[in-house]
Amino acid sequence: MTCGRQNQRRAGLALAAAALLLAGCGQSADTKGADGAKGGAAGAASASPSAGAGAGASASAKASVAPLGPGEVRVGGEVAKPYSVTLADLRKLPQASVEVKFTSAKGEQRHTYQGVLLHDVLKTAEPRFDAAKKNGQLRGFVSATGGGDYRAVFAWAEIDPGFAKSQVLLAVSEDGVAFDDAAGPRLVVPQDTKGGRYVSELNQLWVGVVDQVVDGAK
Repeated sequence: MTCGRQNQRRAGLALAAAALLLAGCGQSADTKGADGAKGGAAGAASASPSAGAGAGASASAKASVAPLGPGEVRVGGEVAKPYSVTLADLRKLPQASVEVKFTSAKGEQRHTYQGVLLHDVLKTAEPRFDAAKKNGQLRGFVSATGGGDYRAVFAWAEIDPGFAKSQVLLAVSEDGVAFDDAAGPRLVVPQDTKGGRYVSELNQLWVGVVDQVVDGAK
């Protein structure tokens, strides 16, 4: 009778030990699985090229709409290579000089300006005119925006030396005095008798084509 009780007690202890062992193995497996899942997710995130590309694209998008720096001019619109230019950049380019006379709110003005031809600045951006149309560039125009959201418009033929003799400039100096870098260049229009299109603190040049407006109005 005593032996039987001892055997039963041993069997109970063995079962209890087995239960504890199984419970420990299960917990270990669960823990390993969670860690493995975390590791796998982290690995997938670090190895995913699309995640890096997405972050890069987001950063690029923010950079592309970054505000202009002091004196910087953005060249865009219907162009293949939009870019921005500063007075320091313009001073490094071939210079032209013009003597002008015009009237303004202050009366008659006479000045000598030095700077870069507007046509040359815009050519660098490669305007996208329709080459399939005869003289397709004659459908183009340029909007110039300055300080205080002041804006003036030019037909492309006004600035293209192939059609006009005018020398519209992005001036870097007036009467030998350099413009302040933070103020940016001044648009100078020698053929104008009034100074309305002499855009100061120039910050944007935008190239467009009239087809979209004219054809859309039909």
